[in-house]
Amino acid sequence: MKIYNYSELSAVEIDQLCKRELNDDEVVASRVENIISTVKNKGDQALLSYAAEFDKVVLNELFIGKEAIAALAKQIPSSVKSAIDQAYQNIYNFHQVQLKSEEKIETMPGVVCWREARAIEKVGLYIPGGSAVLPSTFLMLGIPAKIAGCKEIVVCSPPQKDGKINCYIAYVATLLGIEKIYLAGGAQAVAAMAFGTASIPQVYKIFGPGNRYVTAAKKQLQHVVAIDMPAGPSEVLIIADETANAAFVAADLLAQAEHGADSQSILVATSMPMISAVLQALETQLPILPRKDIAQKAIENSYVVQVNDLTEAMAFSNSYAPEHLILATRDFESLIPSISNAGSVFLGNLTPESAGDYASGTNHTLPTSGYAKAFSGVSVDTFLKKITFQQLTATGLANIGHTVEILASAEGLQAHKNAITIRLKELKN
Repeated sequence: MKIYNYSELSAVEIDQLCKRELNDDEVVASRVENIISTVKNKGDQALLSYAAEFDKVVLNELFIGKEAIAALAKQIPSSVKSAIDQAYQNIYNFHQVQLKSEEKIETMPGVVCWREARAIEKVGLYIPGGSAVLPSTFLMLGIPAKIAGCKEIVVCSPPQKDGKINCYIAYVATLLGIEKIYLAGGAQAVAAMAFGTASIPQVYKIFGPGNRYVTAAKKQLQHVVAIDMPAGPSEVLIIADETANAAFVAADLLAQAEHGADSQSILVATSMPMISAVLQALETQLPILPRKDIAQKAIENSYVVQVNDLTEAMAFSNSYAPEHLILATRDFESLIPSISNAGSVFLGNLTPESAGDYASGTNHTLPTSGYAKAFSGVSVDTFLKKITFQQLTATGLANIGHTVEILASAEGLQAHKNAITIRLKELKN
């Protein structure tokens, strides 16, 4: 990992360090554009063809139904079942309290306004299943969708080599009451949910992380369907002072690195001794990982920033706007007010990012690529839309009417003014 000294970096250099652009982004975008066009025009035929090409499996149909899901779910090992059950409960507990109603407000006598939440009726969940099967993502998306009350939940996940789904995914489906899973992955799955095909229903909003092709498809289709957020390769930024445990820090960097070769694991540390200790720990832990080749490439694409103090560390972190931010520091609570840009934050040496990835309760579907500057992670709110209401009584109309007439006239919108005037005249009669 290359080491940079923060005090020696210019603003332009810091900005460049914080970019996540890859050399072949344009190539990926072009390929995705072609996939989207093909799915739009050929529907199921395109999906079956892409399954053979990308997933190396010949499908007879593009979904797996309730009975098959139940049969696969029974194959789950008891230890994994118990772990998923615990994660489900924690995630449910955290998200359930997010469903709140708002009070009616009388903005002036006789004028009452309020908002009510309504679930997005048709949502699409993309559950990755390429190099790693992610039942945790299914929990993170399915639970808030259920709590929100979405009427139709369309789930797409790449088929396994046997043309089915993993037993972990199947078990989560049974917990969520999902009776059909569509066997489509990548950009083609996103396109299918955006346009609809003979087999896969069209949805109003698409959720879920994925590789660069999935991300590119979501971005390109925003004029067709709403998306949860722009999201690219996964990332973590760890701020470490002299009290950090180097072995813990290295483990957290590698946990992020094993997601994919394009993941980023950034260390921001206040001392060279800590940096050296972390780098040594990486050399010890990396070789024994089953996904060491992937993690190694990600580490090679990552870097270290040495800072003089935690003020500089926070400044860099806010510029980078990490998906995951770990504060491996003594006085982490004092840093919380300084955090303005982050997807999810992990406090102290005993709080690894993997806790949030799986079972603490918070959602792990988070903004990446600097989008934490403007986007939040998935929550119950992400599956809702808010409708405003207002009601005027005779007193309210009399109180607000003159104000509206003046503003409408100022904007040259006579019909707007007349909608008030005609009512005020009626009240006087």
